Amino acid sequence: MTTTAVSAAADARVRRETYHEADVVVVGAGVFGCAAAYALANQGRSVLLLERWMKEPDRIVGELLQPGGLAALRKLGLGHCVDDIDSVPCKGYNVIYHGEPSLIPYPPVDADGDVPHKWSGAGQEGKRPEGRSFHHGRFVGRLRRSCLAHENITVVETEVTKTVRGEFSDEVLGVESRTTDRRTGEKKSDYFFGHLTIIADGYASIFRKQLLGSVPVVKSKFYALELVDCPLPQQHFGHVIIGNAFPVLLYQIGSRETRALFDVPQGIPEAAPAAGGVRGYIANVAIPALPDSVQAAARRALDDGKIPRSMPNSWLPPTKQAPRGVILLGDAFNMRHPLTGGGMTVAFNDALVLAELLHPDRVRNLEDGRAVRSAVDAFYWRRKSYTSIINVLAQALYTLFAADDRQLKALQLGCFEYFRRGITDGPCGLLGGIIHMPSVLAYHFFSVAFVAIWLNGLSVMSGPLGPLKLPLAMVDAVLILLKAAGVFLPLLFREGFR
Repeated sequence: MTTTAVSAAADARVRRETYHEADVVVVGAGVFGCAAAYALANQGRSVLLLERWMKEPDRIVGELLQPGGLAALRKLGLGHCVDDIDSVPCKGYNVIYHGEPSLIPYPPVDADGDVPHKWSGAGQEGKRPEGRSFHHGRFVGRLRRSCLAHENITVVETEVTKTVRGEFSDEVLGVESRTTDRRTGEKKSDYFFGHLTIIADGYASIFRKQLLGSVPVVKSKFYALELVDCPLPQQHFGHVIIGNAFPVLLYQIGSRETRALFDVPQGIPEAAPAAGGVRGYIANVAIPALPDSVQAAARRALDDGKIPRSMPNSWLPPTKQAPRGVILLGDAFNMRHPLTGGGMTVAFNDALVLAELLHPDRVRNLEDGRAVRSAVDAFYWRRKSYTSIINVLAQALYTLFAADDRQLKALQLGCFEYFRRGITDGPCGLLGGIIHMPSVLAYHFFSVAFVAIWLNGLSVMSGPLGPLKLPLAMVDAVLILLKAAGVFLPLLFREGFR
């Protein structure tokens, strides 16, 4: 670094620490906030990163990073953050349907990172990428330490309460916050200013209504147990349990710890107070649906007598923004059901694309509102090649795996049979954030529908009078296809046209 560059960096640090001024103010030092701050700082931008609590977070989601997210993390220069936190390699999924397993490994990729068999069955040749699973707090701690060590970032522990707008315009100039005086413990008003403010204050965002006007849809919650020394049916694979309970996820988050997430929809009678509440549902319905090797560890974890910690399973499609000095991103902007573990993959790819579009070679000065708005508009459309796949797949698979009517149950069986026949490279490449082609998603989703129609037809027409039931099978075929379209097309439309 030249003497001039060193002097400029020192001057920028003084402005951040003394005057609370920077090129960019990032609100929220979570997964997306840290990634965006680090990416922009690497381009020479001066960054203020504001976080309410810098203590290690303790959350039950954000614990599985797909291969596509891990690749993006490494491109951001943050790949080291999955090291030395007792993280566990993840090689794919094991879907267990009423006790019958089907292994779905991540697909082999060629030298260009492409999946050769994305349209057909499972390939055998090529390097198979891996994901990682871990304790969320340890991972976020590493991200934060990387930001703390960056010369172009100043991290401040403060509670942001509102945006600061111009006196004669609606332009956001920065944020107002409350900072605790370490000597007196008193909270005092504070102000931080930037040419661009990026707000990433998470799933429970206090700014979403103000900036987007949208509200997440929540139909269920994940209740979590941490299982210790639990033997999983397949090591280094995430497990999806489909049976006589709503979907259950199992995956290792440490050398001895396994996370169990139980999906509990709102208002189900099995979790009513008369049935023992959520604990009663987990003990009497969900745990008996688990593999035999897991049940003892799950009951030990439930024996603490507490209601397991929970997180809402939210769906929030992205909304186009026209920023005037501020942009809302991360989970505050876009969420999908966590069944497929795609949230962090979206976050890290979003940080990459945003940093590329705001690079000083494209937007020399972030005070140029027109250039920033153009970059954000391009960001909204460019991200769709990967986010629309992850978002639609998460919602569609949850609808199938939590099937509550005859057609959805037929599609559920068709999905499992599709995997059982070895057609896994395309589906798992989509799940893993490796394949960025929405057409591949549409192809496999409707292929599953036709497998479901075939299986249902065989079932309906079985027996000595089978051929006479052909009209009923044809009616069922139409209903199943309409149900598949009713699940898939509205999701795709909502992702692509608003």
